Amino acid sequence: MTPGGSLHHALPQRPDLVTSTAQLPGHTPLGGDRDAGVDVRYPVVMQDVTRSFGELLAIDGISLTVPAGNIVGMIGPSGSGKTTTIRTLTGAVEPSSGEVRVLGEDPRRFTRHAREAIGYMPQSFVLYPDLTAQENVDFTGSLFGMLWRRRRQRVREVLELVDLWDARGRRASRLSGGMQRRLELACTLVHEPSLLFLDEPTAGLDPLLRQSVWTELGRLRGEGRTMIVTTQYVGEAEYCDSVAMIARGQLIALATPDDLRRQATGGDVLELELEQPFDGEVLRGVEGVLRLEQRGERGLLITVDDAGTVSPRLVDAVSAHGGDVASSREFRPSYDEVFATLVGRHDAAIEANGQSVARDD
Repeated sequence: MTPGGSLHHALPQRPDLVTSTAQLPGHTPLGGDRDAGVDVRYPVVMQDVTRSFGELLAIDGISLTVPAGNIVGMIGPSGSGKTTTIRTLTGAVEPSSGEVRVLGEDPRRFTRHAREAIGYMPQSFVLYPDLTAQENVDFTGSLFGMLWRRRRQRVREVLELVDLWDARGRRASRLSGGMQRRLELACTLVHEPSLLFLDEPTAGLDPLLRQSVWTELGRLRGEGRTMIVTTQYVGEAEYCDSVAMIARGQLIALATPDDLRRQATGGDVLELELEQPFDGEVLRGVEGVLRLEQRGERGLLITVDDAGTVSPRLVDAVSAHGGDVASSREFRPSYDEVFATLVGRHDAAIEANGQSVARDD
């Protein structure tokens, strides 16, 4: 693989975007159908893919369909199998079983056209330590056949994006770990790939730079580019069109960020504050109420099937029992809480079945 890690193809026309488990928002993708035999609406497809390293099962039956023009966040704890999944999609690792198609091709046999349309940012630093930041990006662009004038423009654009323009003359070996990470991202983006695999692109970056990276990814998505982004910053799920949660090498959830919250909570959650002490048990019979938790004398946390429909019913029911609602709002658990809930539920189900799944990343 070349320094800066980059490979892949051009993107599709706007379809009704669907993953294997959720209806997702879409964006107008790049390009058209260059090959009549390829469904360009879905540049990445995995079907029941497994990968073992000896007795270690790193990927356990993952099926995933990525629509064009979307950002799919791949979230999981360290050792969950995210990196092995990315390396399988880029052809660096051969699956033990199952089928993988990226831009309609087997990643182990990518054509040159496909490789030139993919950007891959690996976890580890793979650039030339004796070249300067500018030389690394310029060299990477030249490998993809970029002409000098356009390459010079793009080198400056991507170095400014990752806040390295002022350090452009510094050797890569003399950059800090965070700066090296940003340099790798610049090399990944320089040739304007239409499909990007980004393995922990914001690791080691401060919050402001992480925000700028996601702003750029959102801009690229708006142009129709497709991205699979792994991250351990669970809160970054909100920037994605859909989120694939991986634990123990298994895909435990695939949905939009809002639908993930619903999966974790079992519905919409309303938080009610009462004017005076109130016994919430009387509200359990209200149509649409799924669960109810009393929080102190005047607080209630109520899970409902639809917040917009049930909220007025709850206010009326409180009034009918002599109470007054001081405030009512939709409770939105953090993505850290959502992630912990879904992973905990998955682990509990595995243990209940007496199963044990090894992990690797």
